[in-house]
Amino acid sequence: MKLHELKPAEGSRKERNRVGRGHGSGNGKTSGRGQKGQKSRSGGGVRPGFEGGQTPLFQRLPKRGFTNVNRKDYAVVNLDTLNRFEDGTEVTPELLLETKVISKLQSGVKILANGKLEKKLTVKAQKFSSAAKEAIEAAGGQTEVI
Repeated sequence: MKLHELKPAEGSRKERNRVGRGHGSGNGKTSGRGQKGQKSRSGGGVRPGFEGGQTPLFQRLPKRGFTNVNRKDYAVVNLDTLNRFEDGTEVTPELLLETKVISKLQSGVKILANGKLEKKLTVKAQKFSSAAKEAIEAAGGQTEVI
């Protein structure tokens, strides 16, 4: 293979459709928009959600609840997940992210008391459930709220 022999993969390049360039192009005169009507005019068409004057779906549905913009989402980690670390390890949110225990750092990490902890760890997180805190300290470890 030489530089001058390089070609793009079959079907990866497509010539763009030039609308309104004569009837020989297949899209001349009305430019593929048909005859008259709202959709044939420049700037024509209806806004998203418009249903021809019928009450739109989003207005027909009941409104419920509200979304708190200040909501904090915590990545949840169970105690039995922490058994993968060696004794005496300092477990931080960064370490959990690095070892793919959590997929992304949200507002922080919350440790829950699901499962049994068999290692002596120093756990640093934004939140702990009271049972998780007790279990970590019972295993000889320490908890630290960041």
